[in-house]
Amino acid sequence: MSVNGNGSGNAWLNSEDPESITAPLISGQRSAPNSTSQVALVGANVCPVESLDYEILENEFFKQDWRSRGKMQVFQYIFMKWILCFLVGLIVGLIGFCNNLAVENIAGIKFVITSNMMLKRRFLLAFIVFFFSNLALTLFASMITSFVAPVAAGSGIPEVKAYLNGVDAPGIFSIRTLFVKIVGSVSAVSSSLLIGKAGPMVHTGACVASLLGQGGSNKYGLTWKWLRYFKNDRDRRDLVTCGSAAGIAASFRSPVGGVLFAFEEMASWWRSALLWRAFFTTAVIAIVLRALIDVCLSGKCGLFGTGGLIMFDVYSESVSYHIVDVPPVLLLGFVGGILGSLYNSLLTKVLRIYNLINERGIIYKILIACTISIFTSCLLFGLPWLASCRPCPADAAEACPTIGRSGNFKKFQCPPDHYNDLASLIFNTNDDAIRNLFSKNTDSEFHFSSIIIFFVTCFFLSIFSYGVVVPAGLFVPVIVTGASYGRFVGMLVGSHSNLNHGLYAVLGAASLLGGTMRMTVSLCVIILELTNNLLLLPLIMVVLLVSKTTADAFNDNIYDLIMKAKGLPYLEAHVEPYMRQLTVADVVTGPLQLFYGIEKVGNIVHVLRTTGHNGFPVIDELSESPVLFGIVLRAHLIELLKKKAFVSTPVPTSTDSFKRFSSEDFAKRGSGNGDKIEDIKLNEEEMEMFIDLHPFTNASPYTVVETMSLAKALILFREVGLRHLLVIPKISTRSPVVGILTRHDFMPEHILSLNPMLVNSRWKRLRFRLAPLAKLF
Repeated sequence: MSVNGNGSGNAWLNSEDPESITAPLISGQRSAPNSTSQVALVGANVCPVESLDYEILENEFFKQDWRSRGKMQVFQYIFMKWILCFLVGLIVGLIGFCNNLAVENIAGIKFVITSNMMLKRRFLLAFIVFFFSNLALTLFASMITSFVAPVAAGSGIPEVKAYLNGVDAPGIFSIRTLFVKIVGSVSAVSSSLLIGKAGPMVHTGACVASLLGQGGSNKYGLTWKWLRYFKNDRDRRDLVTCGSAAGIAASFRSPVGGVLFAFEEMASWWRSALLWRAFFTTAVIAIVLRALIDVCLSGKCGLFGTGGLIMFDVYSESVSYHIVDVPPVLLLGFVGGILGSLYNSLLTKVLRIYNLINERGIIYKILIACTISIFTSCLLFGLPWLASCRPCPADAAEACPTIGRSGNFKKFQCPPDHYNDLASLIFNTNDDAIRNLFSKNTDSEFHFSSIIIFFVTCFFLSIFSYGVVVPAGLFVPVIVTGASYGRFVGMLVGSHSNLNHGLYAVLGAASLLGGTMRMTVSLCVIILELTNNLLLLPLIMVVLLVSKTTADAFNDNIYDLIMKAKGLPYLEAHVEPYMRQLTVADVVTGPLQLFYGIEKVGNIVHVLRTTGHNGFPVIDELSESPVLFGIVLRAHLIELLKKKAFVSTPVPTSTDSFKRFSSEDFAKRGSGNGDKIEDIKLNEEEMEMFIDLHPFTNASPYTVVETMSLAKALILFREVGLRHLLVIPKISTRSPVVGILTRHDFMPEHILSLNPMLVNSRWKRLRFRLAPLAKLF
């Protein structure tokens, strides 16, 4: 596939490697691919994954088009970049607010009705209402996801991250996906499944950005000429990066954290101009959310005004700590790192099991979702009965017991003036549970057993809930689980520390986030913006550094693990040690398809119909040995055939031929909207004619000599954002091109399959030992 460049959907395996997480999920033949699963079929042709090309194709047609643009068109291009960023911020801010508004009111009505029935001691009827409302919401979310947009399942962060790395899976940014991501996320989160809405918001922001950056739509009459400047992968990549930052900003009301999240976790390419636009996008979101919050505080948003993690500060108190508080914090970070790596390992195993079941068909996917919903409802309603009722504290800062949905003192089945501390956490929305755990001056309000039960329940329930076929995020479940773990550590330390239990809950959430997602700077800022307390900075920094370093010794971050399990060919920033021992000639494979500068139409049609390659070297016979002229893209060849830019004799065409084309003809279409060679109809006479490829060939492609180390070639390929990298001979030979390196050729599975001696060599062993350390450099 080294000459393909289309990033085939096949996952590249090394089944002999017991340590590889890309071992086949299922052996043998599969009748039909299943893209609905959280884990795409590794080893099966799941979907035609394409590679993106961020290189500027400098052919004669491109140069003439840019020379013809004046200052006004340059101004339009720059102005539209900022306008689109503003629109992304405005739309994502509104979607984030409406999502939270819908979840708070749907879940709030459910809990209010259930609580009112329990006040009347009608416990069985309350359970039936709670049970069937959760089941109906889950069933609705799973059905629209399965039938309308299967790719909308999960958080979407791995797909967006892969896209920003240069991998384009079909359908990930479609209007259908956006619709299901919004509606399905609201329904699934409202159903009391232990999932979050932050991950789906990142995918939603990326969808909005991608749709705005499609460069208009002939189908919907959006043909404004200003939009034509964005019909290329480079500008869409930048806009999708801003969209992913907008998603986090809207989820946690964290504008700076959103920018840093996009920089640290999502983007593979970054520059100062993109930083400014991403910051502008998240600033728009902060203003939009602030304005809408003021509306809700006036009581016009139903139940929304009394809850919602993303809209309210969860912790604000002057923090006083000393050197004796550091050892418990270090231990909390260390254990959090171990728990985070265990969480990642268990989650990937559960996703593989789900994939085996999902292979059977859509009905099984929906059954899994309903089964998890039933199990969740039984746990949430049944576990509080194990906790004993506690008398209301005399100095309670709020009404006790709490009548309704939110608050630290849920009455549940308790007598008057008593509350159920476990129900205050588990029989609640995730956002309110976090607020209760983070709350200050509540050191004596939760019992040891209640915190332990809640932690174990959240830890395992969030793992089993993420794999169902609904839009689901991991941020909030990990925060809930980490907060309960941190609160438990605070109880163990007790009076030996100056820190209260609410602060330990914040640090516990940070430790588990660091252990699962392996981010530091962005998580630190998100937590600070969430808690609105800069005094927490030193402690959160220490916890994140310790937990990330500890967890890196065991496995990768959760999003990278999911990407690998899905078979997405993501190029890491670091280089594997054994790549320095190989040259590009060791991995490039053939056969290589070449075109002459003036090529026969029939030859072009034959090659396009018999291969799936997306890039073809163009050579000229100027002397005894051929000379490389450049590389021409498959999409451009199809456009030339479509417009029938033929000549009857093999002679160069004049510049007048440019008048037959416009820049829109060669612009990048939206995902999945390109023309196909099967749609081109030519007669025998036309097949005998010729096409002059010179004006449409990229005459300055990136090339490397065949003796270059694979490590250096990978750095060049990734940093520039290439789709094709030509390999030329070191010594002049009959062929001016040895082959073409594509994304596939840099995948470890492909390299090790071509060089089996590395499988059991010391370089292979060093690869796994040094991989965590390599990421630090």
